[in-house]
Amino acid sequence: MSATNYVRTLDNGMFTYPRDMEIQPQDLTNMISQNSNRAISEYSVDRAYYLGNHAILNEVSRKAGPDNRLVVNMPYYIVNTFNGYFLGIAPSITMEDDRQNEELNDWINENSFVDELNEVSKQVDIYGRCYFYVYQDEMAETKVAVVSPDEAFMVCDDTIQHNPLAFVRYWTDYDGNPISEVSYADKVYTCDASGKPFDERDNVYKLVPAVEFFANDDRKSLFQPVKSLCDALDHAMSSKANQVAYFDNAYLKILGLDLSDEDGNLNLDLKGNQIIYSPDEESSNGVVEFVEKPDGDTQQEHLIDRLTNMIYQTSMVANLNDEVFSGNSSGVALEYKLLPMKNLAATKERKFTQELRQLFRIVLSAERVISNANESSFRDITFTFARNLPVNIDSEASAVQKLTGITSKETQLGQLGFIKDPKKEMELIAKEQREQVMQAVENNASAIDMDSSDEDVAKDVIEDENKDDA
Repeated sequence: MSATNYVRTLDNGMFTYPRDMEIQPQDLTNMISQNSNRAISEYSVDRAYYLGNHAILNEVSRKAGPDNRLVVNMPYYIVNTFNGYFLGIAPSITMEDDRQNEELNDWINENSFVDELNEVSKQVDIYGRCYFYVYQDEMAETKVAVVSPDEAFMVCDDTIQHNPLAFVRYWTDYDGNPISEVSYADKVYTCDASGKPFDERDNVYKLVPAVEFFANDDRKSLFQPVKSLCDALDHAMSSKANQVAYFDNAYLKILGLDLSDEDGNLNLDLKGNQIIYSPDEESSNGVVEFVEKPDGDTQQEHLIDRLTNMIYQTSMVANLNDEVFSGNSSGVALEYKLLPMKNLAATKERKFTQELRQLFRIVLSAERVISNANESSFRDITFTFARNLPVNIDSEASAVQKLTGITSKETQLGQLGFIKDPKKEMELIAKEQREQVMQAVENNASAIDMDSSDEDVAKDVIEDENKDDA
């Protein structure tokens, strides 16, 4: 069997390789070549659609008449609207242990992890996949970086679970030489243009130091299903603009009228004034009017509306400019309008939760982020996502109040959209209550009629405070 036969490429673009083998040099260059070709044929096209460089801009120019090239950048709207809905509110990443939770969130804040996660989410919507790469900087501190799929790929083993086998990054150095880096669970190899290693180092994480993020198993972009509809909408809008320009260039016809003077000179400039002049007929039958042109306005408007609606329906992203969101529609009607986008976000949340758990498994494995971390510490992390929607605080508060006696306080507080960490909020409430009791005790310390129950409460509060301080 030749070396190149070890590589298998699945329909979603994922590479697989035998579990018990290291990637052979020829196989490595083969996979890099395939990913580079995919970057040209797919990723660069998706990027162009997102940035507004649509196919209509590269079409052959018309030989006659107006030639407007209008781009209605629906992919940009779809990606940013959905990403804002999904991650506009930063997800809560917490641990049960207070000390570990504080250390974890310190690392999250220091590394601007939420911002990095937002970028990963956006690239997943554009390309269908993106990578978080974990590394150590010069100070041996654990860091993460966002890596686009056009410069890296994951190689999975050939088992049914397709576990990560190696992560490959590739680039060109300052001298123009192709360089690649292959990261296994135990070693990291730097390879030359032929795929042969010329440097190696230990992998301190003992896991493949990268995680592939995706929202669907097909690894398709969010606007992949509506590309042809976007092209059709661009053409419809451009044709509409061409028609408007065409009517602006209307011709005036003057028929059956002789506008010449006594000497036979025509006092009318026919050049550049879009006039059709013919004095042959009798003046009694003279006609002076603009040449009528076919009017397809109604048909064009209907097509534009139909295409716009189909784009929103097919992409499953709600049109937030729809009148239903600004009118007096009922809450149930709005829920049904947002239901497709909620379902889409729920699927993405499930995928991201699994991928984030694997990412923090790598991050915590070096024992630099959380003290006394162990192999199972990542399982104690809870990820809570909140949808970014306008909040009716009065309605939420009323609903939460009705849950009193039915659910726990933590569950009640979790229903309030503006509370990110219900557990911490409960601690703040308890602290306020203790402070209020302490203040009441101090204010009534000299009261003669203080009963024994008040004294007991005061003692309990003071003891609790002393324990907290200790």
